[in-house]
Amino acid sequence: MRTITAARYVTPLREGGSLPAVIEGDDDGLYVLKFRGAGQGAKALVAELVAGEIARALGLPMPELVFVELDAELARTEPDPEIQELIRASDGLNLALDYLPGAINFDPVAERVPGALASEIVWFDAFVSNVDRSFRNPNLLVWHRNPWLIDHGAALYFHHGWDGTPAHAGSAFPMIREHVLLAQADDIAGADARLAGKLARQDFEAILALVPEAWLSGTDTPQDPAQHRAAYVEHFMQRLAQRARFVEEAIHARA
Repeated sequence: MRTITAARYVTPLREGGSLPAVIEGDDDGLYVLKFRGAGQGAKALVAELVAGEIARALGLPMPELVFVELDAELARTEPDPEIQELIRASDGLNLALDYLPGAINFDPVAERVPGALASEIVWFDAFVSNVDRSFRNPNLLVWHRNPWLIDHGAALYFHHGWDGTPAHAGSAFPMIREHVLLAQADDIAGADARLAGKLARQDFEAILALVPEAWLSGTDTPQDPAQHRAAYVEHFMQRLAQRARFVEEAIHARA
């Protein structure tokens, strides 16, 4: 993953509780910045990074993720005290998605997604335990007439206060019934056959190696960062092995 430096705070995106923002990088590109100092903390960035890179490994449409070095001095030019505080609290390394100019929010009433792709997105969200791709909050953009996945900070929800044990790996994930694309996902079993073979231990190890050590440290993290990375990898390996439970749950929920 590339690392850029935030050169300019452009505008806040007041959707959701974390106040992401459009920023300009020192490469002249625009990015949607997710702040480490937001209420959800560093674990939300871990989920964004890990789930986003798993989506990319599966070949799903996902904007580029980059690390962003943020200088607290940017807060001096921002008139909003809440945003000033957020910038100062996020001094250092953060995460951002490539900004997709002209993209619009996915309308679940007006938009249709091909059944095969909808099925793959449902499978992916069940695999990473993403509770936040619903009708209320689709977290999908339409760009050049194609859907793009965004906002995975609510995935891996179990890792808030997680002790690193694999207890959650076999979850059937019943919340999949709220998925915005479930009705369009007409081949979930086929998606399972296509996607499961694209993921292996070395993929998870490579993705977890990207996670900054500081994001894996904290009062709710009993292991050292290396042990915590290994625990994530083991979780995903066991979830892959036990995927029949969440696949059957999704098929049943759709029926």
